[in-house]
Amino acid sequence: MATQNEELSTEAQRLSEQFQKVREEVQKVIVGQDLLVDRLLLGLLCRGHILLEGLPGLAKTLAIKTLADALGVAFSRIQFTPDLLPADLLGTRIYMPAKGDFKTQKGPVFANLVLTDEINRAPAKVQSALLEAMQEHQVTIGPETFKLEEPFFVMATQNPIEHEGTYPLPEAQVDRFLMKVQVQYPGFKDEKEIVARMTSGVSIKVNEIVSDTAILKAQKAVDGIYVSDTLKDYIVHLVSATRTPKDYGLDKLTTLIEYGASPRASIGLTVAAKGHAFLKGRGYATPDDVKALAYDVMRHRLILSYEAEALNVTADNIISQILGKVPVP
Repeated sequence: MATQNEELSTEAQRLSEQFQKVREEVQKVIVGQDLLVDRLLLGLLCRGHILLEGLPGLAKTLAIKTLADALGVAFSRIQFTPDLLPADLLGTRIYMPAKGDFKTQKGPVFANLVLTDEINRAPAKVQSALLEAMQEHQVTIGPETFKLEEPFFVMATQNPIEHEGTYPLPEAQVDRFLMKVQVQYPGFKDEKEIVARMTSGVSIKVNEIVSDTAILKAQKAVDGIYVSDTLKDYIVHLVSATRTPKDYGLDKLTTLIEYGASPRASIGLTVAAKGHAFLKGRGYATPDDVKALAYDVMRHRLILSYEAEALNVTADNIISQILGKVPVP
């Protein structure tokens, strides 16, 4: 087993160095959002999608556009609005009179990195149209089904303060996102640097570091990251504690959690821990990898009770208590 871990570590180290260069390239443009950049890379490597929640002007759109430039893959941005139709997202069939036949016009979802801006501003039928693409990596237009090119990665954004004219995402769709990342304001020094860069009148060139082939190879390397049975037990215990907190001595949480996290949380936490280990250049995951991703993977999968809302208890508060109570292997 030690030899296997050593081999995996060597391969992970070699490949992860390429993605460290990608991070550095993105950080030439994006300042003060290191967590955001790391989570974008993590989502891509783990074949998972990311929901970003943050106020306007925090470089969410710029971050994924810059990442696409550094990866050399196709990028598409879709602005979700109340009048958006599924065809505007997926594509449609156009009748060609000259040929007496239909031609399929593919929509903007046919890209490698897809940004769905303000996803909660579109109605449910548009949101659900995205589900097949996210889950099955395919799109059905009329009688035809088209496979999406790999890698395929969706980053959705939503504004946490504007609720007028929005359509909250159904729990089933939110569960499809590997992580929900909360984007924070940059620090004072970082914001000063942002001002200097964005007002200089000089555009920053982003170089292509890796290709789509390298991304697919890295995804396979992440699949091979070793996760011990002990660590799997730890992950399942963390998720189980959201469903039966009494079993873990967390009686106070019983009235605060309406529904605990689904098995997708256990799967997502395992996969994310693998990706985190990969980015650290290791061929094996550790409890620290799990704890680093627990909030992002689990916060959107907890449905809190009215009592929790009345007490201003957040999902992050509950996850903190669970991490503090469940024994670390």
